[in-house]
Amino acid sequence: MKYAFLVALREYADNAKTKGFWIGIFLFPIILTISITVPEYLEDATPTRHFVLIDQSGEFVEVIEGGLNKLHLIDVVKDMQKYVAKHAKKPEGQDTKIDLEDVPAIDSMEAKVDEYLRTLETGPMSELGDAELEAMKKQVAPLLEEGAPEFEKPSKKFKLVGVPTEIQEEIDAQTGPDAPVLTDSEKIDLISESLRPYLSGEKKITVDGEETELFAAVLIPKNIQDVIIRPGPKMLAIQDRAGIQFWCTNVADNDLKKEIERVVNKEIRSREYLAENLDSVKVNNIQNTRVPFASLNPRKERGKEEVSLADQIRQWAPVGFVYLLWIGIFTITQMLLNNTIEEKSNRIIEVLLSSVTARELMLGKLLGIAGVGLTMISAWMLSLVVVLTVKSGPESEFAVQLFEVLKTSGLLPKFAVYFLLGYLIYSGIFLAIGSVCNTLKDAQNLMGPVMLIMIIPLMTMMFIPRDPHGVLATVMSWIPIYSPFIMMNRAAADPPMFDLVGTFIMMVVTAAFVLWMTGKIFRTGILRSGQPPRIVEMFRWLKAPK
Repeated sequence: MKYAFLVALREYADNAKTKGFWIGIFLFPIILTISITVPEYLEDATPTRHFVLIDQSGEFVEVIEGGLNKLHLIDVVKDMQKYVAKHAKKPEGQDTKIDLEDVPAIDSMEAKVDEYLRTLETGPMSELGDAELEAMKKQVAPLLEEGAPEFEKPSKKFKLVGVPTEIQEEIDAQTGPDAPVLTDSEKIDLISESLRPYLSGEKKITVDGEETELFAAVLIPKNIQDVIIRPGPKMLAIQDRAGIQFWCTNVADNDLKKEIERVVNKEIRSREYLAENLDSVKVNNIQNTRVPFASLNPRKERGKEEVSLADQIRQWAPVGFVYLLWIGIFTITQMLLNNTIEEKSNRIIEVLLSSVTARELMLGKLLGIAGVGLTMISAWMLSLVVVLTVKSGPESEFAVQLFEVLKTSGLLPKFAVYFLLGYLIYSGIFLAIGSVCNTLKDAQNLMGPVMLIMIIPLMTMMFIPRDPHGVLATVMSWIPIYSPFIMMNRAAADPPMFDLVGTFIMMVVTAAFVLWMTGKIFRTGILRSGQPPRIVEMFRWLKAPK
């Protein structure tokens, strides 16, 4: 064992001095910081999207403007909520402002937001002015700590602008007394063709004296009432008729299209109610009538059964740990493979085997790379805590609470156990491959099937938390090569003790068996040159006596 530890120290030192090791150490907190900061920054940095609205029917301009004004008001309210959470006074006798156990679950918060939105469903809204904004500021002022910065109103996501002059002239020419006789469809086609250069970016529009790109164009035909689809026997006959046209090159951003579609359809339904002598307000009130729905967890103590944000964090946190587990195991086992092939191709292995046995060399490599992996994972966990404390949430207290949830849930020790067992299983496989290959090209041919096997836990990691005790999760838990990942994913769902203990014993036995087979293959294949052996030949090595 003395020589095995010397080999382990050598492996650890050689790999700890490489640039790749330190890049991996420092890259993780950078990526984590970017993943937290950039989405919020991009959301704030997204410029206002300008669009034109040509409504030949003259019925929906006010409705669409009101819908977009309400959309902007919702953004203002959301930003105001974040602003208050960030600069709120601390409750007396408490060190933190946020307790995740008291924060409603995401679905409960969404229900409350929906309830708030229903209060705004009162028809077209005027634009949020300075007076209304000042009233909102005064309302939240008593909640803020001293020295809180001034609230900044977010810019509009979408802004309706006038039609370019040359296109407006064309529209006037088409609708004037001397205009040629054209159908509504032909008029819309002519307008859309005129707008193409602006929508494709070839031409720019002028807004407040500055040139900018036109994001979209909404074209509403004059005969819009004739193309409304109503349930009935004639419904299929009119489905192919052209209705409102939404022109835009950015097919990924559908927020404007969805909002216009929502408010126009809501307005059309309201008119249908009136046409049928129904009170549209009463109908809307009936449609929005609901019963409160509470999510309760029977495992929580009496009086605190409501599902909180902390409960949801505990449920979904293992998904992140599964991904880290996969990345960590793959990274260090790949390191083990590369080192073995490099030493074999450079004939360093022969020098090492003149001083130690094959068994000591293999054990030293496994221990040395395991130390590298534990160092890397420990650095990642430390980075996670530091970055969450500094960057995550509206306040650093939120990150502290989040870390408390992870720490008290027992996920961290389980992650360490499953990482070690997963490493022993997969390192044995990679080390066996490295011992029989002379070049990385040879190893890649054998790595293909292994990578296909390893990718499956990533494909299932989002499904396991939804049904942690289902057939898929249970069966995969008892497949040794998947057990570390699947059991880590089930960790927050309190799997049965039989699964916990049984899979643990199975993984230990599997790791021992894999390392025994690896020792047989390593002892014979490490000094072999030429083409990699066939699978049948490696099976003969396993049957050979010591």
